[in-house]
Amino acid sequence: MSRDCTDYRDIFLNDRPMMDARAPIEFAHGAFPGVVNLPLMNDREREQVGTCYKQHGQQAAIALGERLVSAEVREQRIQGWVEFARAHPDGYLYCFRGGLRSQIVQQWIKEEGGIDYPRVGGGYKAMRTFLLETIDHAVAECDMVLLGGMTGTGKTELLVQLSNGLDLEGHANHRGSSFGKRATGQPTNIDFENRLAVDVLKKRVGGIQQFVLEDESRVVGSCALPLPLYRGMQVAPMVWLEDSLEQRVERILQDYVINLHAEFVAVHGEQGFALYAERLIASLNNIQRRLGGERHQRMFLQMEEALVEQARSGSVEQFRDWISVLLREYYDPMYAFQREKKGGRIEFAGERGAVLEYLRERVNQRV
Repeated sequence: MSRDCTDYRDIFLNDRPMMDARAPIEFAHGAFPGVVNLPLMNDREREQVGTCYKQHGQQAAIALGERLVSAEVREQRIQGWVEFARAHPDGYLYCFRGGLRSQIVQQWIKEEGGIDYPRVGGGYKAMRTFLLETIDHAVAECDMVLLGGMTGTGKTELLVQLSNGLDLEGHANHRGSSFGKRATGQPTNIDFENRLAVDVLKKRVGGIQQFVLEDESRVVGSCALPLPLYRGMQVAPMVWLEDSLEQRVERILQDYVINLHAEFVAVHGEQGFALYAERLIASLNNIQRRLGGERHQRMFLQMEEALVEQARSGSVEQFRDWISVLLREYYDPMYAFQREKKGGRIEFAGERGAVLEYLRERVNQRV
């Protein structure tokens, strides 16, 4: 029988194919990038077997599991596992703790497909612990620099040009502001942490010992940053990215209007425009209390007129009106306050080219 693999570092560094034998509800709660869910039991079967295990022990639970899964269903599941094993000879299978479920799957693959397919020792739980420790070690052992700046300065655009950039918003699939929701949903918090940890692991193995991250709050949309990372960010030095209001308006127009509209149409087809318009209005309404009644109403009417014109002619020209108000009267005062509050940590400020050059040189100067 194939030996268990406990080299979690190799698994994630080389994107080893993995088959997750946990129930769908467990998989949906959190999984690893690129993993395929081929469960031993569905959610209902797992619930019944789990209850039986608690009340009557392991043997009774195994017997119940065999009774619940018909010969036809069992054959279909085994076929799926064998096909995966044949297609991915360098892969692994796992369950929650590397216990009974993955043992059964492994045994049936051997009996029906003649394949000694290896399991991950310790299962999902051990790999998840490894990834969380990867983030903890990076916070303790590496330098961090935060990239700050007013809304619309293009911090993410700059970040992804850096070999040592960690794109928190990319991993969270969110642009990090009140208008930051995308047409596609966010990952679960566990998935977000796992993606981030794999990114950190690969970068550290590549020799990176200093990371640049955007100055974020504890949550990016619905995804919360790992607490050790967030705490480390609160004392890290900062670099401040500057740009003109005109350029920032254009960038917001591109990201939050043109690109968002295209995303919704790509995902939802004919319903895309209506859903995109709903999303924009909902985002504005979410900050109504902070805007104040009069300003919210003024911006709402500007947005509504812009949406009507976009639907009629495709033009996005009118969006610049409410975007300018949003930046000047809402975001800029908040960010100006933040800059003053964090001023002692800002070691460099400048426009895109100067900031990019400074951050690249900073990595080379690290001792």
